[in-house]
Amino acid sequence: MRPNALARTLVSAAAVVGIAAGSLAGASAGFAASQPAAKPAVSAPGVSVLATNNLGLNTTQAKNWQCYLRDTGYYSGAIDGLLGPASWKAAQKLFNDLGYHAGTPDGIVGPNTIKALQRFLNDSGYDLVVDGVVGTKTKDAFRAFNATGC
Repeated sequence: MRPNALARTLVSAAAVVGIAAGSLAGASAGFAASQPAAKPAVSAPGVSVLATNNLGLNTTQAKNWQCYLRDTGYYSGAIDGLLGPASWKAAQKLFNDLGYHAGTPDGIVGPNTIKALQRFLNDSGYDLVVDGVVGTKTKDAFRAFNATGC
């Protein structure tokens, strides 16, 4: 074999091995990339805007809360037992009108909304620490307040 032919054969063989190796590497990378990325159940603070937050209420109790908000003129949405942004915006408006300082009605159940709910429940006969934390006593009082309704 001539030296030039030998060099071409070696280069060709190296190219074939390189292409094969690249194809295998590409195949594994392509296989990994073709699978959908896992989505976290909850990722960012903005997710809570769209979430339902019943604060420990069952569906019937949540419907009772929605009826209370509707009957007091603050809620006009569906009585579905899902306390989403519309339900919480209505509650925040109620709390603000009562002077409980829930903050801007945005439908997000944050510490100011919880403090306002705790003040509301205290004025309804419950004895809660107003700390903005949804503990057992706050959940129990909220459930008891909504035990009956529409």
